[in-house]
Amino acid sequence: MNKAELIESVAAEAKISKADAKRAIDSFVSSTHKALKKGDRVALVGFGTFSVTQRKARKGRNPQTGKEIKIAAKKVVKFKAGAELAKKLK
Repeated sequence: MNKAELIESVAAEAKISKADAKRAIDSFVSSTHKALKKGDRVALVGFGTFSVTQRKARKGRNPQTGKEIKIAAKKVVKFKAGAELAKKLK
């Protein structure tokens, strides 16, 4: 599902206009981005939790040449599905 399909689905489920659904989704994405940038977690009970973790620097290998390369440390977003979401997927 892409963003346009998500907007359509939310608009239909909530019985709101597509414009309102787009604003709501954009607001959620923006708020989540700001919270994660500050280092906060975003927990949606029953759905899951977004958090930021630090990945250590490590050595890797260029698959084309086989030459060893250094991969820098960086922050990555992690998502852990909630119990309710996981149960619905079984």
